[in-house]
Amino acid sequence: MARDVHLLPKAHLHLHFTGSMRPATLLELADKYGVHLPEALSGGEPPRLRATDERGWFRFQRLYDIARSCLREPEDIQRLVREAAEEDVRDGSGWLEIQVDPTSYAPRLGGLIPALEIILDAVETASRDTGLGMRVLVAANRMKHPLEARTLARLAVRYADRGVIGFGLSNDERRGFARDFDRAFAIAREGGLLAAPHGGELSGPSSVRDCLDDLGARRVGHGVRAAEDPRLLRRLAERQVTCEVCPASNVALGVYEKPEDVPLRTLYEAGVPMALGADDPLLFGSRLAAQYELAREHHGFTDAELAELARQSVRGSAAPKDVAARLLADIDAWLAAAG
Repeated sequence: MARDVHLLPKAHLHLHFTGSMRPATLLELADKYGVHLPEALSGGEPPRLRATDERGWFRFQRLYDIARSCLREPEDIQRLVREAAEEDVRDGSGWLEIQVDPTSYAPRLGGLIPALEIILDAVETASRDTGLGMRVLVAANRMKHPLEARTLARLAVRYADRGVIGFGLSNDERRGFARDFDRAFAIAREGGLLAAPHGGELSGPSSVRDCLDDLGARRVGHGVRAAEDPRLLRRLAERQVTCEVCPASNVALGVYEKPEDVPLRTLYEAGVPMALGADDPLLFGSRLAAQYELAREHHGFTDAELAELARQSVRGSAAPKDVAARLLADIDAWLAAAG
């Protein structure tokens, strides 16, 4: 009998802040603030999405923005973070790096610095209460001006000793150029932060190369489209750049038609490290353990291979050495246990 992937220790490196919310929590907060939710967010089923065209991506972003508008008070932030931690613990995660653009929450939380401090305090409390190692990756929005990204990078560096471990770049990678954000990423890297921009999801292999060449990426959010370029795969494998692969998200957004089309095997057999992630469970309907189940069910990953995926997630993380060592030992113990 196959081992339970919920019990497999792992790290979660690709989870967006609002997108981590429980659907029931969204309904309660919307009711609390009198926010009208469209059927796509209130119907009890994940919305039908397809973001491979501009209209589809706009609809996805609109749903995300509506959900984010229900986070208005520090206690809402605290609840979201605590529940995200609880869900991750339930799925076997021992380390979570949650991604957030604090500018999105600043207007309701008293400004940019108060917003980030509220988020970091919530992360520290949730980590202490649940036992889950937890840190923050501050992400700029590539739909906004690069100067905003520089401001965010400086802020992220300033809070590196308060729980910020990395700097990212999210939203539609088909818009603008990665190189426009090179100065922001230089600020982040010089400040000791991990560079982890999105690339290779809605755009092809060239966007992954841009992340490496222009932004000094040590991890790539998604990165799956690298599978289309054997030379790029070799480069990722040689440099051991971890791709934060989110299989359920890829299918939900129409990047691939079916779960079996996601190129997990191609990346794995090329030696590219992967960290499976849930991306936005609120909108895609599945959390962390489900990504490992997908790898098993649709790609034939054995328990030994799933354990290796879990190891890759830990190695690709910013977890302290003692935390990483403990997780790696626990992964070995999971594999050693009878199936």
